[in-house]
Amino acid sequence: MTELYDGPVIDPHHHLWDLKLERHPWLQKARASGEEMVFGSLAPILRDYGIDDYRADAARQNVIATVHVEAGWSVAYPLEESRWLDGLDRSSGVARRYIVRVPLDGPDAMRLLEAEAANPNVVGIRDILSWHPEAAKSFASRANRMGDPAWRAGLAHATGLGLVFDLMLYPWQMNEALELVRAFPQTLFVLNHGGSPADRTEDGMALWRRGLRALGSEPNLRLKISDLVAYDNKWTLESLRPVIEHCLDCFGPARAMFASDFPVAGLHASFDEVYQVFRAVASKLSYDEQRALFFATANDTYRLGIADPAEIRRGYHV
Repeated sequence: MTELYDGPVIDPHHHLWDLKLERHPWLQKARASGEEMVFGSLAPILRDYGIDDYRADAARQNVIATVHVEAGWSVAYPLEESRWLDGLDRSSGVARRYIVRVPLDGPDAMRLLEAEAANPNVVGIRDILSWHPEAAKSFASRANRMGDPAWRAGLAHATGLGLVFDLMLYPWQMNEALELVRAFPQTLFVLNHGGSPADRTEDGMALWRRGLRALGSEPNLRLKISDLVAYDNKWTLESLRPVIEHCLDCFGPARAMFASDFPVAGLHASFDEVYQVFRAVASKLSYDEQRALFFATANDTYRLGIADPAEIRRGYHV
């Protein structure tokens, strides 16, 4: 098949923020100091990014619903991000469901998990595990959290509440993650950003390929193919193609989903460019396989409850 997918799209990974609230320390720090992160300067996204901004970026891609992923809201203000989202006009389908932030090893983790799970819009948790010895490249406060008994107790409680766990890490943490996923067979994990192939050296990419292959064998793990341009700043379709194809080879379309990671991915590509790459690489697949990647896997994983595309009312677009 060589036909580009033109059906409805669910975007299962993006962020919204209002910098006037001063609730995002990583963005506030970048604004004050100009410090770069692993994906470079944050200057272009140091602005409010709301539903209308997302809709403008996504306007040409037939996005009908999205999942909002926690955007680094300060842990000093627990529960606020989901309540802020609840107060937005989400009638367009943007932020239909949320992945929220709860530090699983925090002193109040159990109560916070229960409070978040009581919100029907909350379907999962993300407690970022990506640790790097260089502080500017690290998203986690310390290494080896996946093996911490207190952290695991929090994960077990989240699983008991029916919450998905979004797993963000670096490839050199994949062996640790493999043990974690096997130790929690009842937990549905979703690996973010294609496993974050940040080290573009030959050895670094080989480590990523091996780790992703091993993780792909675990039935309780799904994969978000998102923001690959963050790790390949001089990307082309042909440079991204083998990365996406390896993701699909390891997980298959039924356990993988395309996602934007906007506005962060906007540091290196437009929304249209991101989805043009997805459509081009997926074009050789069957319609059902493409539908899984763009719509069905996300719909199922995050319990969006959207009817089959053929039954969706005309005009229900972001």
